[in-house]
Amino acid sequence: MSVKDLFQPLTVRSLTVPNRFAMAPMTRQASPGGIPGRDVAEYYRRRAAGGVGLIITEGIRLPDPAAGHPFSVPAIAGEEVLAGWTRVVDAVHSEGATIAAQLWHQGIQRDDADGVVPVGPSGIDGQGNPRGRALQTGELPAIAELYAHSAATARRLGFDAVEIHGAHGYLLDQFFWERTNRRTDGYGGSLAARTRFPAEVVAAVRAAVGPDYPVIFRFSQWKGTDYAASIVDDPTQLQELLTPLVEAGVDVLHPSTRRHDVAAFPDRDAKLSLAGWTKKVTGVPVIAVGSVGLNTQFRSEKRGEVIQPAPVDRLVEQFDAGEFDVAAVGRALLADPTWVNRLRRGELDGFGGYDAAAALAALA
Repeated sequence: MSVKDLFQPLTVRSLTVPNRFAMAPMTRQASPGGIPGRDVAEYYRRRAAGGVGLIITEGIRLPDPAAGHPFSVPAIAGEEVLAGWTRVVDAVHSEGATIAAQLWHQGIQRDDADGVVPVGPSGIDGQGNPRGRALQTGELPAIAELYAHSAATARRLGFDAVEIHGAHGYLLDQFFWERTNRRTDGYGGSLAARTRFPAEVVAAVRAAVGPDYPVIFRFSQWKGTDYAASIVDDPTQLQELLTPLVEAGVDVLHPSTRRHDVAAFPDRDAKLSLAGWTKKVTGVPVIAVGSVGLNTQFRSEKRGEVIQPAPVDRLVEQFDAGEFDVAAVGRALLADPTWVNRLRRGELDGFGGYDAAAALAALA
C-alpha cells in the first residue's frame, strides 16, 4: 500500500505540519532541576531531522510543586528553563519540523517521596484507595490558570502548539474517571459534570493563547494503573465526553491507545479504532497513536525481548478511510530517529529488531 499521502501537509489554525507523522510524547526524566539541556535539544532535533513533521514534547510540569515529581521532569518556569526550551524549539525548527509543548499535571499519581501531598478530584487513587487530598472547589480556577499561563509561555517561546495532557490517569483524566472522581459539587457524578473541569481548563488555555493558536487535547480509556479501564462504553458517551472540550476550544484530539488498530467499540463496528470514532463524533482533526510500526502494544514487552517491526499497511488503510489525520510514533522513533525518512524511502525492511527494554530505559 502507498504511504505517499501520509507525506502531505496539514494545516490547523496557525500550524502547518509538513507531513502526517508526529513524535509521541514520552517522559524521560532527563532535565535535572527541570531544565532541558543541550542534550534534550539534540534528542528532539535528531527526530526532526529524521523526518517527523510534529514533535510533541514529553510532559512538562506546570509551575506548582504539586503538579509533578521528580524534578528531573522538565518545567516551564524560570530563566534557565525557558532558555533551555528556546534551544529545543530552535533546534526542531532548524530541521523544518514543528513542535507542541505537552502540559502535564500528575494529580493524585504524583510521587510524594519529597513530602508534597498529591491532589486530585477526590483524594482517591486508580485502585480506589485513599491517597493525597481532594481539591477544594475554590482551588480549581487557580489550576486552570496554571495551564493557561503555561500555554501562553509556550507560545511566547515559539512552540507551534500546546497539548493538554488529559490521559493515562493523570489529573484531568482523574476528573473524567468515575473511579477517581467521587465529587458532589458539580464536578462529579454524571459524565457531563466530570467533563466540566477539563473543559474549563481548555477554555482558560484558549483565552490565554488567542483564537489562532492550535490546542491539542490527549485523552485515553486506559490508565497507567489499569489497562482495561474505560471512561465511556459507547460512541454516544464518547461524543458526550468530547463535545464540551471541542466547544471550549480544542482543535485536535489525541486519543491514546496501546494499539492504533484495535476496534474501540467492536459491538458497533468490528474495525473502527478509537481515533476513527473520535473523528466520527467530533469532526475535528485526530492524532492516532499506539504501537505504530511495531508488533507489540505498549508495555507488553518482556525484559530482553526483541521487538520486530510491523508493516504499516493497516495504518495506511485507516488513514485512507479517514480515521485519523496524524499518526504519532513512539518506541520506533526511540530505536531509530530516522524511522519516518526511512518509511518515505521504502527502507524499513532493513529496520531489524531491537531490545525493547533497553530502548525504553534509554529513551534517547
